[in-house]
Amino acid sequence: MRLLSIFLFLLSVFACKEKQAENNATTPTKVQSYSIAQFMDNEAVRGGSLSFDNSKVLISSNRTGIYNLYTIPATGGDYTPITASDSTSIYSISFFPNDDRLLFSADGNGDEINHIYLRDTTGVITDLTPEKGAKSAFYRWAKDQQSFFFGSNKRDPKYFDLYELNINDFSTKLIFQNNDGMQFNAMSDDKQHIAFTKAINTNDSELFVHNLNTGKTIKINSTQSGNNAQDFSKDNNYLYYTTDVDSEFLYLMGYNLKTGDKEKIMERNWDILGCSISEQGTYMTIYVNNDGKTDIEIIDNLSGDAVQLPDFDDKSISNVVFSNDESMMRMFVSGSGTPSDMYTYNLATSTHYRLTNVLNEAINEEDLVNATVVRFKSFDGVEIPAIYYLPHQASADNKVPAMIWVHGGPGGQTRQTYNPLMQYMLNQGYAVLAVNNRGSSGYGKTFYQMDDLNHGEKDLQDCVEGKNWLTTQPEIDASKIGIMGGSYGGYMTMVALTYTPEEFAVGVNIYGVTNWIRTLKSIPPYWEAQRKALYLELGDPYTADSVRLKRISPLFHTEKVTKPLMVLQGATDPRVLQVESDEIVAGVRANGVPVEYVLFEDEGHGFVKKENQIEAYSRIVQFLDKYLKEDQPTTDGEIRSGAIKAE
Repeated sequence: MRLLSIFLFLLSVFACKEKQAENNATTPTKVQSYSIAQFMDNEAVRGGSLSFDNSKVLISSNRTGIYNLYTIPATGGDYTPITASDSTSIYSISFFPNDDRLLFSADGNGDEINHIYLRDTTGVITDLTPEKGAKSAFYRWAKDQQSFFFGSNKRDPKYFDLYELNINDFSTKLIFQNNDGMQFNAMSDDKQHIAFTKAINTNDSELFVHNLNTGKTIKINSTQSGNNAQDFSKDNNYLYYTTDVDSEFLYLMGYNLKTGDKEKIMERNWDILGCSISEQGTYMTIYVNNDGKTDIEIIDNLSGDAVQLPDFDDKSISNVVFSNDESMMRMFVSGSGTPSDMYTYNLATSTHYRLTNVLNEAINEEDLVNATVVRFKSFDGVEIPAIYYLPHQASADNKVPAMIWVHGGPGGQTRQTYNPLMQYMLNQGYAVLAVNNRGSSGYGKTFYQMDDLNHGEKDLQDCVEGKNWLTTQPEIDASKIGIMGGSYGGYMTMVALTYTPEEFAVGVNIYGVTNWIRTLKSIPPYWEAQRKALYLELGDPYTADSVRLKRISPLFHTEKVTKPLMVLQGATDPRVLQVESDEIVAGVRANGVPVEYVLFEDEGHGFVKKENQIEAYSRIVQFLDKYLKEDQPTTDGEIRSGAIKAE
């Protein structure tokens, strides 16, 4: 289920242009040009579980080129390697509550069939969920710290049942058999209540509380609406959940498990994405999606006061986790132009410690580009939000080429976060306008639903209008604007080149859907709970909807493509199958159009290995340099194909 955001018309297109002109009316800045290897020598860090004694933090880092596990002293210091995989990415889950054993997750090179693994204090690794072909997901530790809960589809590939695993003898017990496509959200500390949602469509869901002692299930919502359970109170009396009943955006509610009474706890002018309660119940953390940026509020439940967090100037705190004793927090801090670093914060002393410094020291942070939020009117007057990145070297006298960037989803959202590919493109002199076209999350449920059964049409026109907005910017070369994106963004790229063939100069399709009928029929079995909701939004390929799905599928209209195309694909992708990219490449090449195809044999839906990211990102910029920046005409029928990368 998506997380909604309020839809506010804050700026008219004229105000946006005036503000942008003011922001851009500066002398171009000379920046150092960095290689893709330098950019990718940055580190990416995930996770951040504090150990039982708060002495260290467990992370995943790709500093060696692939994600492995490390620990870092909680007040800063050197990394200690825990795993040394050279093929499969390993992602941290958690330290054990009372010792230095740990849990981690890994799949089969991008096939998304994750298992949960134990690493003991001697270094021995055990697969705790070894069932072949079954996908497992860690949920939470039990309050008594003698077990943890996880979901697995080992009984039925379509649905995730709830299990409890005893950490003393590693036996598992089925807690709740899921026969109805429920999605686990939360469990009370007394193990009596669990909260589930069931998708109605991609926005709305039913919210249920199930009593494990009595076997009784109660539906919480009384109207069709977006609902997500967040957490139970530590006294086991309340369920906190978010809902958008009678509102464009999500707000926080409390449900009394004893009386059935409901109470509005908090609302903001944007979506409240979620909340969590610290282990002892002292603090509530609130996450708000503020115009594509996460705002965090921490409330002291005893006093009702807001907890003062460290000030990081133009950077913001995007994620926090409390230690079990609530004396420390782990935080991620980042900006749109700076990668995310991890800190710890001692609440008693108000002291924070920087644990990571992920930006390559060879890169001057001032050479990176911060985002600007802009808005423009689409063809029908709908206001479209976008995230704009302008290279420092751009000016009215030094116009630069630009790319429209389309997020995945379809109901995704491009947010104000650091993106290494985007920053590399900016450094090489390409502006980027990331369009949050209608159907994007984060701007209210009305905006989100505007592209239902309308994909590849009005949302495409939003991207075209984004291109038109770019042509009015004095720093942009209006004749050199392309389009790119991954997954659904890759689909939008192909739709743009197919149905508006003269609008964009080039297209970069990163594992994009090209045949909706096949894609919707080949949904992985573990997506069964969301399948019907997807069909309601996109169309049911087994019904008359297939006529429209074929009409909006670029694969069947490749003869219309006239502009150079690049396609990138992972061979193990379970969502957008390799055949999607194989066939679109063949179709466009047969049309006599330059095509470059990069295939990674060891990647899935998203490229996570650093050497593959370097290859992919460098090839993208080389392609843009060749076909967008340099104005190189091509002979009719000429084919420029990139080598297929197979490793």
